[in-house]
Amino acid sequence: MARAFDEILGGEDGPPTRDELAAIARWIETTPPEELRRRQRSAEATFRQLGITFAVYGESDAAERIIPFDIVPRVFLPDEWTRLSEGLIQRTEAINAFLDDVYGERRILKEGVLPEDLVLGNPQFRPEIAGMRPPHGIWAHICGIDLVRTGPDEFWVLEDNARTPSGVSYMLENREAMLRLCPELFRNFRVAAVDSYPDRLLETMKSVAPLGVAAPTCVVLTPGHYNSAYYEHSFLADSMGIELVEAADLVVDDDVVWMRTIAGRVRVDVIYRRIDDDFLDPLVFRPDSALGVPGLIAAYAAGNVAIMNAPGNGIADDKAIYSYMPEIVRFYSGAEPKLPNVETWRCREPQALQYVLDNLEKVVVKLVDGSGGYGMLVGPTASKAEVEAFRVALIAEPHRYIAQPTLALSTVPTLAESGLAPRHVDFRPFV
Repeated sequence: MARAFDEILGGEDGPPTRDELAAIARWIETTPPEELRRRQRSAEATFRQLGITFAVYGESDAAERIIPFDIVPRVFLPDEWTRLSEGLIQRTEAINAFLDDVYGERRILKEGVLPEDLVLGNPQFRPEIAGMRPPHGIWAHICGIDLVRTGPDEFWVLEDNARTPSGVSYMLENREAMLRLCPELFRNFRVAAVDSYPDRLLETMKSVAPLGVAAPTCVVLTPGHYNSAYYEHSFLADSMGIELVEAADLVVDDDVVWMRTIAGRVRVDVIYRRIDDDFLDPLVFRPDSALGVPGLIAAYAAGNVAIMNAPGNGIADDKAIYSYMPEIVRFYSGAEPKLPNVETWRCREPQALQYVLDNLEKVVVKLVDGSGGYGMLVGPTASKAEVEAFRVALIAEPHRYIAQPTLALSTVPTLAESGLAPRHVDFRPFV
C-alpha cells in the first residue's frame, strides 16, 4: 500500500522541491525534540490557564479538553492558498444561491437538477422560512468548508457547514501561540496574517443591518456555558467588542428585538446566532426550546433584525445535497467546480445501495444529517458487529445514508508522545 503524501516532507517521489517547504523541513530537523516539547507544553499550559477548551458530546466524562495544538505548523504555499480561496468562494456563492432559490423560486427543482423530495422532504428544509429573504440575499454569511488532501495538487471538499460552523477561535488562538513560541518562523517566512477575522466578522454583521440603521447594535447569541463551543462564543463577542447574550437577555416586542440591560432595554439589529434552527424560536420551531427567543422569527420576517447565519441553512449541510454540489455550482455559476467533491454514493438510489452493501468493509458510511463525526462507519477499522449493524440500518432506511471511499489523507509531522511522527490531517477554512 502506498504511503500517504506528507505535506512537508514529501511523498514517494522524495523530499519537497519547493524552497519554502524544504526550509520548514530543515527547521523541524534542526530544532531539538526537547525544545519542541517545551514549547508545546508552554502553549498547552497557556490554553489551560485561559480556559481555551471544548467539550465532546456523548463522552462519559464531561470534562472539557484544551484545544488540540501542535508546535509543528501546517503550511500552505501562496499558489495553493490562491487556488483554494477561489474554489471556496465559488462554492460559498453557489451555496448562497441554492438557499436563496430553494426558499424562493425553486428553479433548480423545477428544472430537475435535484430531486424535489430530497429538498422539500428533507428534515433540514424549513418550510416556515419559505418566502423570507435575508438582507442582500445572503444566507450563509460564514461557511466552514472541510477539505482533505491526498497529494501535492489534490484537494477535495469533504463536507459543507453553513449553519453554525465552529472552530475559528481555536485557529486564532493557535496562531497567537505560534507567534509567541516560534517567532523565528515569522521572521524567516512571509506568513499571512489572520488576526483581522473578528474585525471582518463585525463588518459583515453591520453590513446586513436593517435598512436605515446607521449604528447597528450587534450581539452574539449563545445557548449558554454548557455548550461545547461556549469558549468560542465568548471569544468572538469579546474580540468584536459586542455583547454575548442568552435567550433570557432578549425579548421581542411588536416584532422588534430588545436586549435587557441594567440601564434599560436596547434595540438589537443584528444577531450572530450560535443556536441551531430547532431551538431558535419556540413559537416557530421546537416548542419545548428554552434556548431560543419567542417571536424572533416574526421580527426577522418583518425585517427588523438580521440573523447570521440565516435560519434554514441546514438543508445545505445535508450530505445527500453535498453529493449534488458539482451540479449546484454549474447551475448557478455556469462554470465547472474549482474544488471537487469526494466520490459519493447516495444510498437512497438502489444501485448505489447495493454497491455499498457489497463493500461495507471498504467504505465510509455517514448519516446525511450527521456532523462532528457522529453516526459514521469507517469500514476498514470497524468490527464485524458494527458492520452488520450498519447493514441492517442501511436496508431499513437507505435514504438516511451516503457512503464514500476511504482516502489516503495527507500527513504532516506532528509532535506525538513518542516524538515526531506523521499524522493524518483535514482542514476547515472559514469563508
